[in-house]
Amino acid sequence: MNWLQALVLGIVQGLTEFLPVSSSGHLEIGQALLGTSGEENLSFAIIVHVATVLSTLVVLWREVSKLFQGTFTTWKWNAEKDYVAKILVSMIPVFIVGMFFKDQVEAFFGNGLLLVGICLLVTALLLALSEWMLNKRKNAGHEVGYKDAFIIGLAQACAVLPGLSRSGSTIATGLMCGVKKESVAQFSFLMVLIPILGEAFLDLLKLLGGEASGNLDLVPAAVGFIAAFLTGCFACRFMIEIVRRQRLIWFAVYCAIIGSVAIFATIS
Repeated sequence: MNWLQALVLGIVQGLTEFLPVSSSGHLEIGQALLGTSGEENLSFAIIVHVATVLSTLVVLWREVSKLFQGTFTTWKWNAEKDYVAKILVSMIPVFIVGMFFKDQVEAFFGNGLLLVGICLLVTALLLALSEWMLNKRKNAGHEVGYKDAFIIGLAQACAVLPGLSRSGSTIATGLMCGVKKESVAQFSFLMVLIPILGEAFLDLLKLLGGEASGNLDLVPAAVGFIAAFLTGCFACRFMIEIVRRQRLIWFAVYCAIIGSVAIFATIS
């Protein structure tokens, strides 16, 4: 992988991590189009995922800091502890998948674009359905409850499949549960921080231990990291605003088109 390929893939990762179009699916498509392959793909994926986690922390630093202070600076039960508890509830499904089905999930990656295309079509359906239900809703919705958190967590667990957007699935599910549009995007981005940080830490240990070193050079790694971080900061802010303005249908159309192209390219 050269620096130009790393730049393109870093931008793809940074944008699609937060936009409801599936970062894993687009990385698979990008790697197929650019002809990058081998163990360096795993190393690169680890690096750019760490970059997008950092971009989330930068964009939502005020919210993260408030939750941290409210949780650890007092023994009293408060709104911050309640919110963190809901995040922990949302993590239960993905924890089960990660603990007991990690190998089965990893087997889905790198097997061509057919599954990616199908999952992108599912993402498009979820986004379109949530947009329709949001337009039909007569009230402003409610804040995230514990039941909502668990159901949104189930959507996140399903979104480990390549092409099934994590942000798209969780935001769409939250909206279909009746959660306020102003709250659902922020919860979606905050709920994934702990699982991704944990996964990134374990993957970094593998990377440092040489288990996933591949042949990725320092320059492409640095370029990919910076590109993913900067575009991730932009995409995170942009997505929060998009959900507030109810414009998910355009992402549904995009996912439907890209998914159809990926399926057609596979079977033709």
